[in-house]
Amino acid sequence: MKKLGLILSGLVIMALAACSTKVTSSWRANNAQQLQKDQKIMVMALVPQKDRALRSQMEDFTVAEFRRKGYNAVSALQEFGPGEFMKMGEKQAVRKLQGSDVGQVLTIVMVDKGREKSYTPGYAYAPYGYWGFWPYYSRWYNTYYGPGYVTYSTRYQWEGNLYDLKSGQLLYSVQSQSFDPPSTARMAVLYAQQVVKDMTKRNLLAQN
Repeated sequence: MKKLGLILSGLVIMALAACSTKVTSSWRANNAQQLQKDQKIMVMALVPQKDRALRSQMEDFTVAEFRRKGYNAVSALQEFGPGEFMKMGEKQAVRKLQGSDVGQVLTIVMVDKGREKSYTPGYAYAPYGYWGFWPYYSRWYNTYYGPGYVTYSTRYQWEGNLYDLKSGQLLYSVQSQSFDPPSTARMAVLYAQQVVKDMTKRNLLAQN
């Protein structure tokens, strides 16, 4: 039974990992200074129009994670609505942001979303021999002669860029991947946690 428990624990860990969000790469400008907590950071997500709810989630949970660390963060969607910057030029958009006392802008862009198909054969190894002859035999009989199955998973790829609004400089860039999230809300939470953690690791944000 102890071995069975270890097997089940391993399967649970694999399942959790399968629906994870992780940072795949990141970069920080050499002259980028640590952000000040009194400066306003605007989070601005760019996703397909049909995924407006996802935009709100990505912005809201990232804002919440910044605020949890004591930073003054706001959501572009909450501040300006869904289409405020669509017809603006660069100078007009920057003036509007600066008029709201925004110091930095973090853009979050969905650069890719794809559905992947994979086939799992009807057998997989596990140490069933200790259960005895018949359980062992019947297990392998059923797996070898049972049909396999097809599964589908969804993969999101994200890029986040942090810009200083006054100088226009790119301070930080992060690429991340979300694989088969159980919900878009959960993906947004994990994204926010991982990106803010990476920004802290790179000394852009204070440790506490």
